[in-house]
Amino acid sequence: MEGENKVIVLAGMIGAGKTTYTKYISEYYGSEAFFESVDDNPVLERFYEDKEKWGFALQIHFLNTRFRSIKDAFRHQNNVLDRSIYEDALFTKINNEQGNIKDEEMNIYLSLLDNMMEELEGLPKKAPDLLIYLQGSFEKIMEHIQKRGRDYEQTPEQVEYFRLLHSKYDDWFKSYNYGPKIAISIDEWSIEDPEQRPIILNMIDEELKRLREEENK
Repeated sequence: MEGENKVIVLAGMIGAGKTTYTKYISEYYGSEAFFESVDDNPVLERFYEDKEKWGFALQIHFLNTRFRSIKDAFRHQNNVLDRSIYEDALFTKINNEQGNIKDEEMNIYLSLLDNMMEELEGLPKKAPDLLIYLQGSFEKIMEHIQKRGRDYEQTPEQVEYFRLLHSKYDDWFKSYNYGPKIAISIDEWSIEDPEQRPIILNMIDEELKRLREEENK
């Protein structure tokens, strides 16, 4: 697969390891990595302090930055993204269910998302070549979250939010239909393990080769 343009996006729960996977996959293919910075987010910590006040602003911020990233990725066509616009609506719907985002705000968000998805259809590449879903147990996810030590992610309220989000993710993955997808179990595999890393990267490579062969039939 070396020398071939490809767009790969990572998906999965907060704490699943998307940023780490993006780093190693982009190094393996010699492609550009798109990382979404938490530190540069002007709304995130305010959202954790007052979710009803900042919920809509947070989701619009995420939608805007992820739209910009996927546009750039589709134009350059050789990238790995640690987050993408495709799972953004899942977070927004949960915030709506919890009362953090009003129904009127939800409708505005969905209308904007539809417009953005229509814009993507006009780009040189229409969808990612592969979406990789990092699938794991809630216990494994919380282990990762606790290890990175962000205080605002450790509160009982936030843990319940993570539990709700986790309960929705497998269904989201099943419904994703923009392009090819695979799931990798983070309970079984760790890309940080030097012995497991080449096996995981080979799994991804073999899937991309299989997809390319199908296209060429």
